[in-house]
Amino acid sequence: MELITLPRQQERGKVWLVGAGPGDVELLTLKAFRILKQADVVLYDALVSEDIMALVPIAAEKIAVGKRAGKHSAAQDEINQLLVTKAYTRKNVVRLKGGDPFIFGRGGEELETLVEAGVAFEVIPGITAASGTSAYAGIPLTHRDHAQGVTFITGHCKLASRPLDWQSYANSQNTLVIYMGILNAQTIKQGLIEAGRAPATPVAIVSKATTHEQRSFIGTLDELDQLAASPQLRMPALMIIGEVVGLAQNLNWFNPQSANCNVAQTGQ
Repeated sequence: MELITLPRQQERGKVWLVGAGPGDVELLTLKAFRILKQADVVLYDALVSEDIMALVPIAAEKIAVGKRAGKHSAAQDEINQLLVTKAYTRKNVVRLKGGDPFIFGRGGEELETLVEAGVAFEVIPGITAASGTSAYAGIPLTHRDHAQGVTFITGHCKLASRPLDWQSYANSQNTLVIYMGILNAQTIKQGLIEAGRAPATPVAIVSKATTHEQRSFIGTLDELDQLAASPQLRMPALMIIGEVVGLAQNLNWFNPQSANCNVAQTGQ
């Protein structure tokens, strides 16, 4: 898709690439809150919570451009073009993404488009899903006794045709966090076990993390596909694989039931 600019109009807008965090509105940064309240137009993803969207000024234009597996509301080229067009017709343009825009959020791709079009921009990072989810599920991503490192990967829908280097992710002393992996749980399980990761390795799938609907589905690696197939699982959901998951039973401090929510914690 060829990028279209508006040469006859003087650029007067600016794009703010904002990370909305994992869902809990109180995890939004102060700077993100300030910029959001000043927005003239907001292009937002499907993973941005309703509580955060409620902060957007009533008069602001709101455009849903979210992506979920098999349910894309806008192609990436269209989003890029919208950002440029709105920057030439609005003062404060906010591109609002769930989590952090630079971690599996295509933030870099969108900024490259803005650079090409000569549009001013600024980046406001957010708490990424891996950090927010693990903290609210009582799972420290690193621990001196259990995990000396952590790796973030994406388990997108093309995983079968573009296989990952499972051998590099099979280290028992490393925590593995998988974004967008639910649809490929069987492939992920098989790849890791064949690469040497123990079938009994603790795993967790955390659904709607940091919100009152949060649920944790905890088991072992050889049960990963069964956990992912649970009819109670709701998107978004994140996979955490590693010995640190075993700490969740004692460290899980966030209980939605304490906020009068009828949500059970599976496996806790």
